[in-house]
Amino acid sequence: METSELLKKVRKIEIKTRGLSNQLFAGEYHSAFKGRGMTFSEVREYQPGDDIRSIDWNVTARFNTPFVKVFEEEREMTVMLLVDVSASGEFGTQKQLKQDLITELCAVLAFSSIQNNDKIGVIFFTDKIEKFIPPKKGKSHVLRIIRDLIEFKPEHKKTDIKQALRYLTSVIKKRSIAFVISDFMANDFADALKIANKKHDLVALRIYDKRENELPDVGLIKVVDAESGTLRWINSSDKKVRVHFAANAKKRQQELKDLFNKSGVDATDISTSESYVAPLTNLFKRR
Repeated sequence: METSELLKKVRKIEIKTRGLSNQLFAGEYHSAFKGRGMTFSEVREYQPGDDIRSIDWNVTARFNTPFVKVFEEEREMTVMLLVDVSASGEFGTQKQLKQDLITELCAVLAFSSIQNNDKIGVIFFTDKIEKFIPPKKGKSHVLRIIRDLIEFKPEHKKTDIKQALRYLTSVIKKRSIAFVISDFMANDFADALKIANKKHDLVALRIYDKRENELPDVGLIKVVDAESGTLRWINSSDKKVRVHFAANAKKRQQELKDLFNKSGVDATDISTSESYVAPLTNLFKRR
């Protein structure tokens, strides 16, 4: 992609997602994701109704009148985006590809985080760790993240969520808010999810396309698995085939939902055919 075209794309995404961050998500984000605790701010004279446990006895003795310690919430956090850049992200039959939706979601979360004075970092993963962008603050850092989301070309095609979660726990030592953004078409990551969620506050954003849940009645369809390259022909005019396909998709969704619930991970589903504003807003409010 030429530099001028890339800059136009970055600017377009910035205008859209920064506006959403300012107008819709600022308050919800601040309320949904808490800082690490309380930090000392100042002392002031005791007022009726103050908790006596907050009295600063040293200052009280010095001035011979009661003073209390004042604390404020320590807001600064580290936010990590674990972004699935495997080949299945190139799929999309509705308004956009899954990878384009992921780019916008990451941009919204990134602008929301810097608005809140938080650091933001990214882990790009397939079945390997493709790239790590260490957490930093600032608009220029967010624009670099957006540019990489648009331009980045992974070396591998498959998905290994377990490895991405293990990498998160090894490179980010302090507790962070970690958004795992993926279609979650992977196996054997339940234990890694539980372990990572004990150290960090994990949030799962499952990206899906309508046609991954139901087949249209359009006759013989050639289906290619983007990650493995496996090719199959499916007769979508056969009602039994369509019912079986939908049942398997529903079963996978329920298994994922149960896994997130058992692991204590907040999660939401976001479709390529719908706006992500409502699912994100509802997720923030639930927290």
